[in-house]
Amino acid sequence: MNGLLYVDKPVGLTSHDVVAIVRRAARTKRVGHAGTLDPFATGLLVLAVGMCTRLLPYVLGEPKVYNAVIRFGAETDTDDATGGTTVERVAPDFGDPAVQAMLTNAIASLTGRIAQVPPVYSAKHVDGERSHALARRGHGVTLPPVGVTVHQWSQLEIVGERLRVRITCAGGTYVRALARDLGRATGSAAHCLELRRERSGAADVLDAVSVAALRPGAIAESNVALRSPLDVLQGMAHQLLNEAALRDLAHGRPVSASVPGERAALLAVDPITNARTVVGIGERTTDDRWQPKVVLLGDAS
Repeated sequence: MNGLLYVDKPVGLTSHDVVAIVRRAARTKRVGHAGTLDPFATGLLVLAVGMCTRLLPYVLGEPKVYNAVIRFGAETDTDDATGGTTVERVAPDFGDPAVQAMLTNAIASLTGRIAQVPPVYSAKHVDGERSHALARRGHGVTLPPVGVTVHQWSQLEIVGERLRVRITCAGGTYVRALARDLGRATGSAAHCLELRRERSGAADVLDAVSVAALRPGAIAESNVALRSPLDVLQGMAHQLLNEAALRDLAHGRPVSASVPGERAALLAVDPITNARTVVGIGERTTDDRWQPKVVLLGDAS
């Protein structure tokens, strides 16, 4: 019961709700996720089950790709459709070529390395407490700008006051805040009406299972298969270990490095199926050995 699971989260569930569902499906408490999604958002959640939860710090989850609908004409206190309206302004006339040019320039200004003020209703810490908790209690919250990276915007569709875009960005970027700032940059107001995560690194929502498929025991009874963590450990070297090296790894001893890189996924091969299994993560030492940082032998993934 060790591996990864891609889940297509529906609207209304928190990431923690999905973790709880997967725990019941796998009949284990050892479930974690690599990156959260807001309840109003849908799409890809990458989860680890069993000992693979120890690999989560090494999961390559970038870039992230989102499909978003931005509604112009109003800002909300949450920067999404769940909040109350705080500002109303006339939506841009996207049929006007001059407005289209302004939109293009505004998107360009929100691309690359930018300073972004996170939404007040977010998990950012303020004096040891979550910003959203303070905001819900009516406290005025002012968050400082944070450097984020937006790789690309693609305009998909404009219908009335709604703009559908695909955004590729680095972790830590709030698409809700991009929607808010795009409204301001076009002389209007805007919020994120819909948000769907399509990709996270090598993981794709097209490979995800629905929450409906995760009935209690579905994973434990092999009705829903777990994925190999190799799918999301592509950002590091891979090295196969022989029997002697596997014994050293099992005892936490360094093993010789035979491939380049600063970090490696250490693998064992099943002698019958030839399937590769992740048995550890190692970091290169000055004498070209892999110092074990994670050891999964005994309950391999």
